[in-house]
Amino acid sequence: MTKDLIFHAGEATVLAAEGQYTDAMPEILIGRTDGPVGQAFANMMAQSKGHTAMFAIRACNQLVRPATMLVPKVTLKDMANIDLFGGVVQSATADAVVDCLIEGIIPKEQANELCIISLVWIDPRCATHAQLDKKDMYRTNYEATKLAIRRALANEPSVEELIANRHTIKHDMDDWS
Repeated sequence: MTKDLIFHAGEATVLAAEGQYTDAMPEILIGRTDGPVGQAFANMMAQSKGHTAMFAIRACNQLVRPATMLVPKVTLKDMANIDLFGGVVQSATADAVVDCLIEGIIPKEQANELCIISLVWIDPRCATHAQLDKKDMYRTNYEATKLAIRRALANEPSVEELIANRHTIKHDMDDWS
């Protein structure tokens, strides 16, 4: 395994369909199991109230490779949100990881030597929204996870891009400047 895959970070945002609260904003760490990402991964096996981590599985007995840990960014306070996290979001994340293997974004020969930590967003309004579209929630999480993994492994955005855009791109919620 190359030393290059010690610690890579990536993120992506994919917006929901109009009227949905299913935006996806995963923040990804990917790296070797014997490095700092592997250590953080192992430490996440402990439970934290409201932020229970779980493996990304495609179905029972189908843990994805690289092993992937999902962690919610917000406190999950009810079964409806927990079901979305352990259902739609888990499925979309798992499928995205496997498709990254298929497409060569993640090197297949290193799949068992890498691990991924994915911090995921679930809008607390989502589960109780009368018109919740789980297909859109799957779409946003799938697309954003693939994009975040690709960006992590490609070191995107580059330092040059960040510097070039320093005064032209602002945070989406920037209403103070």
